[in-house]
Amino acid sequence: MANLTKRIRNGSLMFEIKFYVNGQRKTIPLGVKYTEKTATEMLGIVETLVLYNANSIPVLDKRTQTWIETATPELRDKLAKAGLIELPPSHTLKEVWDLFLKQNVRNIKESTVAVYEAVRIRFFRDFRENELLESITKDRMQRWKDHLLDNSGLAEATVASTIKDVKAVFNWAVSQGWIETSPLEGIGTGSYVNRKNDHIVSMDDYRQLLAACPCRDWRAILALARIGGLRCPNEVLRLRWEDVDRKRNKFYVRSPKTEHHKGKEGRWVPLFPELRAELETLFFHPDSKGREFVVNRYRDADQNLRTTFTKIVKRAGLDVFPRPFDNMRMSRSNEIYRKMGAFKESEWIGHSGRVRADHYLSITDDDFQDASDWTS
Repeated sequence: MANLTKRIRNGSLMFEIKFYVNGQRKTIPLGVKYTEKTATEMLGIVETLVLYNANSIPVLDKRTQTWIETATPELRDKLAKAGLIELPPSHTLKEVWDLFLKQNVRNIKESTVAVYEAVRIRFFRDFRENELLESITKDRMQRWKDHLLDNSGLAEATVASTIKDVKAVFNWAVSQGWIETSPLEGIGTGSYVNRKNDHIVSMDDYRQLLAACPCRDWRAILALARIGGLRCPNEVLRLRWEDVDRKRNKFYVRSPKTEHHKGKEGRWVPLFPELRAELETLFFHPDSKGREFVVNRYRDADQNLRTTFTKIVKRAGLDVFPRPFDNMRMSRSNEIYRKMGAFKESEWIGHSGRVRADHYLSITDDDFQDASDWTS
């Protein structure tokens, strides 16, 4: 049997639980922060565990199991050090992130790895690398999410994406058996919708941008993004001349964003007149002979297309606007949706109706003009 003893240390009352296991005397010290009530509960748990161990009973009764599961990590650690229970190996937060990225890097795209690395940096601004995984509570994660929303300066959509990625890391830790439940379980990610930086790139603006381009490759980049509605740079820089079917007036877009979904490896997009004109000018130019890719320059991973695009915008006499390539794609999405309908817009732009509604459809000046001419 176990017994509870009291001690005075530095004028404060503390408790110790003494017992025998396999003929060896054991002591579990409880610091001054634990009350006599907690110490008495702990004594009952110790007595039960000693009895179970002595009789080789492998399965604990529900009450004892629940107490252990809901106890603080410190109390569980004391029981484990006394040899009464076994705990899964402890891992620091740094170890969890390192192992998650190491074991999953082969299954996720390079661009996704870069996203996780950025989220990791953001996470460790508020958490210490040497903190133990099991010490992170749901309340703390909720406070962290609230902090990101209120004090970090991040957009709500960025916060939602951050929480989603951190959830993936904790859920992976659960799958490894290191923790029973994720501290983010039950905490919503929030909204991914952020329309504050939407900007319609009109066809007049597009033509001014074309005129300000420094070379034919840049004219093709703008045409593919604004008229073709391609994602830039991923889809634009992957386009090969063999993908362009001029006879059938269409071209095939390989999509790294959706290629992991069956049947979504790519899509066919029309050679819209304005786009066809730019591609044919580039195709028949002597410098294009023998090229594999439509856009031959600016293929270096270190090239920053946005920096050059900003120079083009200023040269065109336009105001610099945020998320330029996303907004050109969004502008084309709106045009196709209004002229050709929802089905063709989804097929040619390459996203779902929900994504279109949340991130792409916008009210334009043309809509207000149409409304002013509308009579019921």
